[in-house]
Amino acid sequence: MTQDKRTTISNIFVIVGLLTMAVVAVTPLLVNHTFNVELMRWIFTAGATIVLLGRLIGFYQGPSFRIKHLHAILIFSALLYCTSAAMMFIFQGTNNWLAFLFAGLVVQLYASWRIEREEKKEAK
Repeated sequence: MTQDKRTTISNIFVIVGLLTMAVVAVTPLLVNHTFNVELMRWIFTAGATIVLLGRLIGFYQGPSFRIKHLHAILIFSALLYCTSAAMMFIFQGTNNWLAFLFAGLVVQLYASWRIEREEKKEAK
């Protein structure tokens, strides 16, 4: 499988997983707790797992060590999402899972921003 095809499949997985997680994270704010919390936990866990799978599929295979390192950081952010999902089951009734969700978000934003800058440097 070529790198471009792997990247496309990876991006689809990551987008679907992140959208799933976002919907589940925002739903309690919009609905007055009449939804099935247990089902929402499982949907969030599926989204986090899909993001992790997408990050593993799309791991960078190019020559740049720095970009490889930044892609490893993206995998770490997906692991933070999975930890957030685990926290939903371990500490039920609390919002501890939000800390790992936001930590994963910050790490992902940083790594994505740096990958874009490094790819622009290599293109010159």
